[in-house]
Amino acid sequence: MPTPPAHNAAQHSLSEDSILACLGRHFPQTGPSLLLGRGDDCAVLRGTRPLAVSSDLFLEDIHFRRAYFTPEETGYKALAVNVSDLAACGARPVGFTLCLGLPRWVDAAWLEAFFSGMASLASEHHMVLAGGDLSGCERLHISITVWGEPADPGNFLTRGGSMPGDVLFVVGRLGLARVGLNVLEAHGRAALADWPCACAAHLHPEPQVDAGLMLARAGFNARPPALMDVSDGIMRDLPRLLGLTGELSAGGQSGRGTLGAEILLARGQLHPEVVGYADATGKNPVHEALLGGEDYALLGSCAPDMLPPLHAAIPRLTSIGVVTAGGGIVCNNEPLDKLAAMRGFDHFDRNQQDA
Repeated sequence: MPTPPAHNAAQHSLSEDSILACLGRHFPQTGPSLLLGRGDDCAVLRGTRPLAVSSDLFLEDIHFRRAYFTPEETGYKALAVNVSDLAACGARPVGFTLCLGLPRWVDAAWLEAFFSGMASLASEHHMVLAGGDLSGCERLHISITVWGEPADPGNFLTRGGSMPGDVLFVVGRLGLARVGLNVLEAHGRAALADWPCACAAHLHPEPQVDAGLMLARAGFNARPPALMDVSDGIMRDLPRLLGLTGELSAGGQSGRGTLGAEILLARGQLHPEVVGYADATGKNPVHEALLGGEDYALLGSCAPDMLPPLHAAIPRLTSIGVVTAGGGIVCNNEPLDKLAAMRGFDHFDRNQQDA
């Protein structure tokens, strides 16, 4: 890992008030979802509808490295990974809180760039920053909580509800961010020249908010799709969608028995940089796509008769298989449970590298 830049005189000028002033230049104090915004001990939210709420950590040397993340990209992605959770719930982003643990190397220029990147995404989705907290820290520590409202018309979507015969689909690219991570780890920002799309997928992911809202609206007068975002790879996330890991709420798969899946994923469905990287490194491109974490694509299932209108409404939606009965997941006739080395990302697996 690179050595942090030396402490200099400009960094001594930072104070809590100067940090808050910098933040205030990038984020407005008021918004339609707030009765009372930043500056008091608590924000007061306006609304009579249910809210979807999610929180994520974004930690230096765990989720990102300063060696190849710019301050703008750090701020943007820290918020984007949370917004992706709202997209997976079919929610319209409304607001967020931000807690920062800042090391001594942080200076005013870095903060301006960091807040600028975060504010660009917040502005795109009309999100208001309601509050948060600041602290000193040994390494950069970012914690964000977001909330969103249901689509109009529409209700929040969940992971549960898949049935045998449902079509499996994704919205977004699979495996592209994994390639970006690998080449950035190996070559730093020089990798952007040869792998621009893969690096962008890792550094600047695009939450699929519009697609999530369309899926929620589509399920308003029909059996709603099951939906989640792909943050740990299809290998880990598909069993979660199907209720095979015990994480769904009680009764989430009641009456449906054990579910499985048959996936058909061809090289031609994958981004050329995923195929090119796999060929260059002697890997199976389909396996890379299944393992790819941090794609922040949407993974879902729906009734077969819902698929044609969804294809028409959501250009990046791709069907990848079908939900089956009886358990077991097969991809291109290959049982995935026999591929012991193929696991999605797990923060607590000591055999996997951080980052």
